[in-house]
Amino acid sequence: MAEEHASPEGATPRRPASTGEPSDQSSAMDLLTVILLSLMAVLTAWCGFQASKWGGEMSIAFSQASGARIQAASAEGTARDARQYDLSIYTEWVLATADGRDNLAGFIENRFTPEFRTAFDVWIAENEGGGPLMMQEGGPMALEEYVPPGTRKAEELSALADTRFQEALEHNQRGDNYSLLTVVFALVLFLTAMSQRRGPRWARMTLLGLGVVVAVGCFAIMVTFPVKI
Repeated sequence: MAEEHASPEGATPRRPASTGEPSDQSSAMDLLTVILLSLMAVLTAWCGFQASKWGGEMSIAFSQASGARIQAASAEGTARDARQYDLSIYTEWVLATADGRDNLAGFIENRFTPEFRTAFDVWIAENEGGGPLMMQEGGPMALEEYVPPGTRKAEELSALADTRFQEALEHNQRGDNYSLLTVVFALVLFLTAMSQRRGPRWARMTLLGLGVVVAVGCFAIMVTFPVKI
């Protein structure tokens, strides 16, 4: 009678020896997955940070543009008031000159503002000997030499407002670009996570490979974006 050999209790059944290739491939795939997940987590956080920073820059630029607009409007008001004052004084001078009251005309000339005086002297020189001044086309205020106070400042502030507004639009676009990359990197995280689910090996490799391709492409695009610290 053949003697039966029983396995000791608790002993683990022996498994057939494997070649080691599937295990090596699985380990390499797992390592790639961990690396990709870690990188995508960091890049997603970085893109979110950059989107936030550029959003802040956009808000600052819009505020500066708004402030410059307000200051430009104030400067334009100053120039408008100065122009109105010069016009009223010039009107009195015209009336005094037309009536032949030279003393009154001279008195009024002494009340001219420096800006109007500059244009007035040029106007007198250009029309000297050309008949009655009142009949001449235009007037001192039509000359480019006449620049009421606040005019230059209003122009500069308006230009500054336009520049800041354009910068705000550019900052907004940069923030949107980083936000879009955040979504795409999140998609890579999804593809990488799905590659770890049970299923055919070819499907898992396809998902992981697609995630790697998308990650590399997005990273290449991201390095071309400006960075704000």
